[in-house]
Amino acid sequence: MPSIAFITLGCKLNFAETSTLARRFMEAGFERTHPARRADVYVVNTCSVTEQADKKCRQAIRRLTYLNPAALVVVTGCYAQLNPDEVAQIEGVDLVIGADRKGNLLEYVNNLRTKGKADSVPCDVRTVESFFPAFSSGDRTRSFLKVQDGCDYRCSYCTIPLARGKSRNSPVSELLREAEIIAASGVREIVLTGVNIGDFGKTSGESLFDLLRALDRVQGIERIRISSIEPNLLTDDMIDWIARSRAVMPHFHIPLQSGCNRILAAMRRRYRRELFAERTQKIKRLLPQAFIGVDVIVGFPGERGDDFRETCDFLQTLAPASLHIFPYSERPGTPAAAMTASVPKPERAARARTLLELSDLLNRQFYTANIGQPTRVLWESACKDGLMFGFSDNYLKIETPYRKELAGRLQSVRITGFNPERRTASIEMNNEEWS
Repeated sequence: MPSIAFITLGCKLNFAETSTLARRFMEAGFERTHPARRADVYVVNTCSVTEQADKKCRQAIRRLTYLNPAALVVVTGCYAQLNPDEVAQIEGVDLVIGADRKGNLLEYVNNLRTKGKADSVPCDVRTVESFFPAFSSGDRTRSFLKVQDGCDYRCSYCTIPLARGKSRNSPVSELLREAEIIAASGVREIVLTGVNIGDFGKTSGESLFDLLRALDRVQGIERIRISSIEPNLLTDDMIDWIARSRAVMPHFHIPLQSGCNRILAAMRRRYRRELFAERTQKIKRLLPQAFIGVDVIVGFPGERGDDFRETCDFLQTLAPASLHIFPYSERPGTPAAAMTASVPKPERAARARTLLELSDLLNRQFYTANIGQPTRVLWESACKDGLMFGFSDNYLKIETPYRKELAGRLQSVRITGFNPERRTASIEMNNEEWS
């Protein structure tokens, strides 16, 4: 039985795809092993959202070839699609698979016989129509369900449309069947993943709202989370409905990128900061305890000091629960890479540190505001230092002394405190209410 190991870099969408690929290989007779061990085949599912992501991909490939120089090494994902020749030249790589060939990975691996000069199976991403359905498995708590791929937006800094192609999706009926399979395995929570989830429905004539309402009725799924949604695609009607939903959690991750309208225009974002403020204010009005996470890019070309301060002031006014901060990274082939007035990298790093401090403050305030509130926690099975952890409906990380019987259970609790070192909430349990 040949052994195979998978390395996943980047987003939860990659994680869902890798998990599905692994199931296919195991069904075909491969034995899955940990990527830190010697394997006959290594598959690396790459990311290319930043320069640092590319570097991590190269480092991962080199570590694998050091573990077992005789292993077959297959590389797929965004980095493989955007720079196939560069990837193929990395010592030890045997096969580079383009975006629309990922679903046929088992066939390509079976056709590999011996190591040699790397073969590349490219694709013209502009013509990709296929959709590779995927969901993660093996976790008793949650599953990442891929509902959409590709993006029709052309933000000036982003390579994702070049790596993933146009927006496309599975129909609601097929995703419902996958959700039912997930529920039958005992998983209680589904996280919807994709590139631009709010754009769901381009290939099926449906909408994300249609999908959410259908998934809300799936028996056995107690929680649904949206991994990320563009502010201009998060409609008032959707927010109104989520506030009444049985299963969709009060948890929003909304990319802002900048709090300065001049920079938003240079980024080719499809909204102004006023719309972003309207959306977040409505969420807080209907769901006062909702977790709102925000993506921010600092050091975009032409971002002056006063532009950055405007972003900081805007974020302080919004008071989200957390910030996900990206120092701007030049991506070849994007319009932003050719822009002048580049912000020096040390200044980008300094601005990122400033926002990281703000994020820590906002996160502490969010946890503190929830002290005394009732909620539910879905416990995970891992044990660390005698503790187990889980997440509340509104995405607070919660800790309690480890009890094996709680793993995978949904329990009613009350928040009693905040541990700043572990960034976790302490709780008071209601032992009568768990399932």
